Amino acid sequence: MSRKNPKKQTLTAPLAAPSPKTRPRSDAFSRGIAEWMFNFIILIFATGAIAQPFVIPTSSMEDNLLVGDHLIVDRMAYAPAGKLSAHLLPYEPVKRGDIIVFRYPLNIKEDYVKRVIGVAGDRIRLVNKQVYLNGQKLNEPYKVHKSSYMNAYRDNFPATPDMNLPPSALDMLDHHVVNGEVVVPPDHYFAMGDNRDNSADSRYWGFVPRDNIKGKPLLVYWSYDAATEDLVDFTFGHFVDLVQHFFTKTRWRRTFMLIHGYPL
Repeated sequence: MSRKNPKKQTLTAPLAAPSPKTRPRSDAFSRGIAEWMFNFIILIFATGAIAQPFVIPTSSMEDNLLVGDHLIVDRMAYAPAGKLSAHLLPYEPVKRGDIIVFRYPLNIKEDYVKRVIGVAGDRIRLVNKQVYLNGQKLNEPYKVHKSSYMNAYRDNFPATPDMNLPPSALDMLDHHVVNGEVVVPPDHYFAMGDNRDNSADSRYWGFVPRDNIKGKPLLVYWSYDAATEDLVDFTFGHFVDLVQHFFTKTRWRRTFMLIHGYPL
């Protein structure tokens, strides 16, 4: 009579509860993924605020910056300094000879890269391709001339334009020329390409407003020999070209090349 029914014991036994370790482990994994994604998003936004990639699509800065150079641009270099940040971060004013990345004044959706030749109050003129700054002939070891012919407007600036110019350039010629020299107004800059004979710069569209400047390029992180149209609009042909010629058309010697201005 004292013998127990094993089948009955099995039926009346309580259901096993789930292991307390299973749920916390799953939750910890989920939280880890969420935190990683959150930190990654914060990193992307923070990096975009401090540094920005930029690709050189044209030859206007040859032979210092080449078509296909991919740059890292320091967006904090020229940022207005606060009372505290001025002592913590290396802010600096825009100087003559600096290479800058800025929103193109005629279309702020486009970014341009040029060299600052004049700051507010500077007087600028060109005589036979030679730049004179505040009456002094500039020493410009970075510039190149790739055409032998003289252009009346381009090479003896300012002059009567031999082409249709946008209103901003006409305003510069009409209201900012004194005694045959362009005078840079406050909070503006006069910028030119190093490839002096093949550069759409301040001679053709006027001054660069201070608010248009995005930063200064720091280094070339990758350089690839590609056509301008492929760099401006990433095409399928460019993708195929990368797959086939990545190693042969990458300019390896330019990788991590530092970019420096030249004091004027």
